Amino acid sequence: MKIKDRLALYFTLISTLTLLCVLAAVYYSFGKVMETEFFERLTDRTMVTAKLYLKADEISSDALNKVREQYLEKLDGEVIRIYNERNNPTFIGDEQQFWTNETIDLVRQQGKVRFKDGNRQVVGIFYKDNQGDFVIIASAIDHATEIRVEQLLKVMIIVFIIIFLGLLVSGRWIAKRILAPLNVFIEQVKLIKSNNLHFRVEEGKNKDEITLLAQNFNNLMEHLEQSFILQKTFVANASHELRTPVTRMIIGAEIALSKDRLKEEYESALHSVLEDAEKLENIITALLNLAQADLEYSSSKATDIRLDEMIWQLQTEWNNKKGANKLHVDMINLPLEDESSLIIRANPTLLQIALDNIIGNAFKFSDNQQVNCVMEMMPEGIMLTISDQGVGISEDKLEEIFKPFYSSSGKAEHAGNGMGLYMAHKIITLFGGKISAASSIGGGTTFKIAFCSF
Repeated sequence: MKIKDRLALYFTLISTLTLLCVLAAVYYSFGKVMETEFFERLTDRTMVTAKLYLKADEISSDALNKVREQYLEKLDGEVIRIYNERNNPTFIGDEQQFWTNETIDLVRQQGKVRFKDGNRQVVGIFYKDNQGDFVIIASAIDHATEIRVEQLLKVMIIVFIIIFLGLLVSGRWIAKRILAPLNVFIEQVKLIKSNNLHFRVEEGKNKDEITLLAQNFNNLMEHLEQSFILQKTFVANASHELRTPVTRMIIGAEIALSKDRLKEEYESALHSVLEDAEKLENIITALLNLAQADLEYSSSKATDIRLDEMIWQLQTEWNNKKGANKLHVDMINLPLEDESSLIIRANPTLLQIALDNIIGNAFKFSDNQQVNCVMEMMPEGIMLTISDQGVGISEDKLEEIFKPFYSSSGKAEHAGNGMGLYMAHKIITLFGGKISAASSIGGGTTFKIAFCSF
């Protein structure tokens, strides 16, 4: 059974049981009220009878009966008896012993009794008079109440059926309306295939369990997408980049072994193989670094980082490698009191790798000339500007520099594996930053990294 059907069923059952209890209480209360009212009417009969027959001594019994029949409405199956001290009927003229001596004595003992004898209601009172002690018992059948109760029962049954059907229909409508986002979620999940793992389900605006489910599902898809990207990137990069040096090594070895050669030629061939082997080692190292970065990328835990402190640390480390003041750092518009704007959320290890790659490229392509790093506080966040005085990059190649294994080196000393800027771009983007580059041939290159302040 579907959830919406179960919800509708549970809602209908609970509402129906509540309605049944209410209707039963009304039915029972109505019957009791009518029964009590009829008992009161019978009690009034006994009191009127006492006044008519026992107080009005000078009036004859026939005259009293005529007054009683004329002014008192006779009840259905009405029977009234007045019993004297010997439990014999008197005054009314009907000497039939309608009630037993046990009932009459019970009235004498308790003074007033009410009870039901089958469908007949009975009221008895003990009345003391100057003529003696009497017991007056009146009974009647409340056919009017029975009819009213039967009519009420029929009305309640009809109302119950109508409300039950209404609750069933409205329950299904409510369940369908409430679970509509879940149906949308299910349909959108069906659209996700291995070729569109970037697809995300709608999270909705309601802060309910379905929204939380969609958010958690999207988080899961984010991790799955990164895992698939890691696998595909590693396989594609490995198959593409490893093929070239391996092929060159095989061809070089085959050529060297194709005929007898001089010692110098063998040495030259071995140097070529060694050079390709070194390139192969660099590529394998780069691929392992990429895989490691991707693993940390998919499971990285961000913490609070003081970006200015990291920049000062990088300056110290690079200047120890390259010499004093090779990496020049400037801080502009830093707050003097509120230091919270200097904090960003990132993984410190990954962020240092990204900045090291950018600074390292700046030193390499400028032949170890001075590199400038400016950290500036702006209204929208923090702006890092890293610029060099190197050979620069042509405008048509700027869009390619952040792709894996791309290298714009024109000199042997500038050669690299083309992974540094790719990983830098990926890491900075992971933590909500933006990176861009501007360059011109012979005019150096400037990288701008923007972080929204935490």
